Amino acid sequence: MKPITLTSLRHMKQAGEKIASLTAYDYSFSSLLDRAGVDFVMVGDSLGMVVQGHDTTLPVSLSDMIYHSRCVARGVARALIVVDMPFMSYQVSPPQAFENAGRLLQEGGAQVVKLEGGAPMVETVRFFTERGVPVCAHLGLTPQSVHQLGGYRAQGRDATSAERIRQDAHALQDAGASLVVLEAVPAALAQTITRELAIPTIGIGSGPDCDGQVLVLHDMLGVYPRPSPKFSKNFMAGQPSIDDAIKAYVAAVKQGRFPGPEHSIV
Repeated sequence: MKPITLTSLRHMKQAGEKIASLTAYDYSFSSLLDRAGVDFVMVGDSLGMVVQGHDTTLPVSLSDMIYHSRCVARGVARALIVVDMPFMSYQVSPPQAFENAGRLLQEGGAQVVKLEGGAPMVETVRFFTERGVPVCAHLGLTPQSVHQLGGYRAQGRDATSAERIRQDAHALQDAGASLVVLEAVPAALAQTITRELAIPTIGIGSGPDCDGQVLVLHDMLGVYPRPSPKFSKNFMAGQPSIDDAIKAYVAAVKQGRFPGPEHSIV
């Protein structure tokens, strides 16, 4: 099968075909995800919690992300590779951010970099895309801002914050972002943004109407020893193998069976 590209994902949105994504942090799991039909593998800074055992993603370094991205890239033949920029690797200035993004592409094998934030990140996104670095934006619950948000809480539940997220999504698209992750925002807001944007939206806890879905691998396999988010689902339950659980997730997303109401913010 042909490799998945950003153009492929946009065509999937236009055709109404759901996009399936999962996180991975190593060669073995990225190989499983690739063979199971995941459209893009996200090397998330969530590795700080599920791999390194931290309480937040904040301790994750750029070197950590490069290392894990490089491991993942060795296991992927078809899926697109999207890699998180960790805390403090892109907030100082667009040139600083661009240098670090370049390392993720050159040393880590990333094909797209992901960064969190709305209006303050527009200049950086434009700086990247004008210089050939593809960007996945991230709005709603932004884990690197956990302390400012007062914990891992749903966002956009009141009219003012919902409109801000909607406007941020448009501004990031206009700046050149190729994808946008919507985390823990009300399903109705995610539906509106999805309909308005030309670029694919990827939901996590944001209802069934996003163009695609992503989950943290350790949550959907039920192996994370701490509580997983309420919007996640253990796909390992009832499956004979990890491979079957991943395939079940991909099928559920593609067929519109996941997420259900119980896995969505209202």
